[in-house]
Amino acid sequence: MIKNEFIKRVLSAFIMAPIVLLIIIEGSILFNFFILICFIITAYEWLRMSKFDNQKIIGLFFIIISFYTIFRIRNDFNQDYFHILLIAIICVSTDTGGYFCGKLLKGPKLTKLSPNKTYAGVIGGFLFSIIITILFFKLTQKIYNFRFTEETFIFVLFVSLVSQIGDIIISYFKRLSKIKDTGNIIPGHGGILDRIDGMIFAYPFSYIVFLNCNYQKKKKLQYLDQLDLLEKLY
Repeated sequence: MIKNEFIKRVLSAFIMAPIVLLIIIEGSILFNFFILICFIITAYEWLRMSKFDNQKIIGLFFIIISFYTIFRIRNDFNQDYFHILLIAIICVSTDTGGYFCGKLLKGPKLTKLSPNKTYAGVIGGFLFSIIITILFFKLTQKIYNFRFTEETFIFVLFVSLVSQIGDIIISYFKRLSKIKDTGNIIPGHGGILDRIDGMIFAYPFSYIVFLNCNYQKKKKLQYLDQLDLLEKLY
């Protein structure tokens, strides 16, 4: 049974990954439609899973905010969907590394909120996200002209952490509802919410980071402009 689930999970990932990647890279109307469908299914899965009205309202509000920040990142930081793709890759690689390291190495459990989470899985999630992100930067450097720096390293660690916290939070609510998965639309993975639980938290966090970085960059440019003006005056 476990072996069959593992095979389903791997096959689904191999089929979905190129399709989702193509949709993100293609962008435009196809991307908007894809995000809209994901939002509708995620909201439906959350509302179906939640037992209490206040839980439904708060969760739905946060899901709306999360999907809204995806569009804000796309519109405010126009880099051909680079930032959206980057966050998705960090979250997916974190989840993948955590899953495989947790299954293979096992070890002490992390928390009762999510009984399947182990310390080995957490460390594996961090390591895998860093390795995959470095590869992503290497492969796309000529296209996007971004380099993996110390700041990028710290950003990846924090996004990976937020993603894992999001995973634990959604797992906790699933336990409250006494269900294993929020749906069965993806063989071996469950529902859309099961697959993007970490991203729901990672995108708003990343948007705040990007805004702060953009603000600091503008302040630096203003300062340099003022220095240049003073040099011309004197």
